[in-house]
Amino acid sequence: MFPENLHYSIRGPVNDFIEMLVINYGWVFKAISHALLQSVLLIESALRGLPWWCVIIIFMVGAWYSSRRIILTAAVGILLFLVGVLGLWDLTMQTLALMLMATIVSVLIGVPVGIIAAKNGFVRGTILPILDIMQTMPSFVYLIPALMLFGLGKVPAILATIIYAVPPLIRLTDLGIRQVDKEVVEAATAFGGSPIRILFGVELPLATPTIMAGLNQTIMMALSMVVVASMIGARGLGEQVLNGIQTLDVGKGLEAGIGIVILAVLLDRITQGFGKTRAGGVTNG
Repeated sequence: MFPENLHYSIRGPVNDFIEMLVINYGWVFKAISHALLQSVLLIESALRGLPWWCVIIIFMVGAWYSSRRIILTAAVGILLFLVGVLGLWDLTMQTLALMLMATIVSVLIGVPVGIIAAKNGFVRGTILPILDIMQTMPSFVYLIPALMLFGLGKVPAILATIIYAVPPLIRLTDLGIRQVDKEVVEAATAFGGSPIRILFGVELPLATPTIMAGLNQTIMMALSMVVVASMIGARGLGEQVLNGIQTLDVGKGLEAGIGIVILAVLLDRITQGFGKTRAGGVTNG
C-alpha cells in the first residue's frame, strides 16, 4: 500500500482555482456564453427555418461540388430524406447547428495555432503535450469545468466539444505547413515574397489537403461528443439517445443513433471530397 503521508490531492487547488475564476471573471464567461449562444441559435433557427427540401438540395449541391459524383450526390439526398422519414429532422438540425458552431470555433482556434506551431519549434514542443492530454483525457471530464463556468445548456456543450475536437486540426495544420517543399518556399522567397504572402500564397494552398483532413477529423470527433454533451443540456439527437438509455427504449436510441451515423457519413464524404478536389487542383497546378 502506498504511504498515506505521501498522498497529495490536486482536488482542492483545482476547485479553488475554478471558484476564483467564477467570482472574479464571471462577467467574461457570461459575455462568451452570450456570444456563443446567440451564434448557435442563429445557425439553428436558419437550419430549422429552411424547408426540408431546401436543406437536402444544399447538401446535394455541396456533395456534387466536392466530388462531381452523381452516385454520392444522390446518396446524400436519399440519406437526408431518410432522416426526415424517421421523424428526426428537427433533432438533426439542432445537432447540426451545435456541431457547425463547434467546428467554426475549432477552425478559428486550430488553424492559427497550427500555423504558429509549424513556424516556432518552442511553441510546437509546448503545445504537443497539451494536445496529448486533451485527446487522452476522458471526454466526461471536460463537462465539469464547462458546467461550472457556463451552467447548463448549449454553450458548455459547445466548449466541451471544441476542447475534444480541436487537437486533430492543430496537429494536421502543423503537419501540412511543415510538409510543404522547402525548395518551393525558397523559390518564393527568392522572388521577393514576404513571409505573410508566402504563407497565404504558397504554404497554406499546398497544405490545404492535409488541413482538410484535420477538419474532417474535427467534425467526426465533434459528432462523437453529441451524446456526451446531451448530459449537460444540449438538445438534438444526443438527447434522444440519452432518453433511450434512461427509459431502456432500444428503438428510440437506435433511431437517433442512425441519425447521428447518417450525419457523420454525409459530412465525412463531403469534406473528404473537398480535400481530394483541392489535392488534385494543387497537383495539377
